[in-house]
Amino acid sequence: MIDFRYHLVSLIAVFLAVALGIVIGTTALNAPILESLEGEVAALAEDKRELEAQTEELQARVDTGDAFAAAVAPTLVAGALAGRSVLLVATGEEVPAETVEEVQTLVGQAGGTVSGTIRLQPGYSDPATAAEVQSYVTGPGLPTGVVLPETDDTGQLVGSLLAQVLLRPAAPGAAVPDTAAVSTVLAGLRALDVLDVESTGVTPADFAVVLTAGVPTAEDAAQDAAEDAAEDAAQRTDTLVDLTLALDAAGSGAVVAGDAASAGETGLVGVLRADPEDSAAVSTVDDVDSAAGRVSAVLALGRESEGTSGAYGSGEDTQPVPPVPATTP
Repeated sequence: MIDFRYHLVSLIAVFLAVALGIVIGTTALNAPILESLEGEVAALAEDKRELEAQTEELQARVDTGDAFAAAVAPTLVAGALAGRSVLLVATGEEVPAETVEEVQTLVGQAGGTVSGTIRLQPGYSDPATAAEVQSYVTGPGLPTGVVLPETDDTGQLVGSLLAQVLLRPAAPGAAVPDTAAVSTVLAGLRALDVLDVESTGVTPADFAVVLTAGVPTAEDAAQDAAEDAAEDAAQRTDTLVDLTLALDAAGSGAVVAGDAASAGETGLVGVLRADPEDSAAVSTVDDVDSAAGRVSAVLALGRESEGTSGAYGSGEDTQPVPPVPATTP
């Protein structure tokens, strides 16, 4: 008679047989699988080495090209801004001080002078401070001769005020802004912590170069307020657009020079390029962090004085650099 012990032994034997089969099968398969994996890893490692070599080669070419552009830059821009003055406006702390200094140097090599450098602070374009800024701009301390647009848009109001006191009108015989008005307006806006002056002084200029980097972002925005953050960033960019257009209209022209990120959909360069009317009024550069881009920014000012605007850099539908002026024999 078959008892429980027999069934138990039979079941144990079956499980042992299955386990033994798995072990034998795994052992038989392990070798080819391991060999295949080792081959794939070796191929990926080789691909990685090749990509690293290509990257190093491309970077070397970029460095060489940038060094060449830096070397020929003084010759390319010579005389492009002879006797003209340029105001430099950095849109925030993201713009490297080195970029500002290099553009200033190149303006000098082009025969021009930098009339001053201002750097906008976050409060300039912050919707939360708009009411306070508008109260100052439309207050009783408005300089004589300044006529603000009839609007409640703070960006247009403060942009118009700055443009009228910081830029010389291009029209012959037009009144030049009073230096006292410049000091008063800048002091008032500095007190509101919306901008800072990085030069020893600021006087009215013929042109303006607006230096930008990256895209505006709303600081400390919660994840569940993504839409609000996007709207805040868009409003900040619109405020910078208002300033740029005002500077361009008040003087002999303006150029917005930024990096590749600023040419994105929400960056200042990108937003200006996306609007046909704005892009026809203001020149843009998307590689000011390179020597070629800084040359483009300076040459673009010369084109602006002729009433011609363009898009320069490496982005879509751009020219590498503006046409180089012909030298006088």
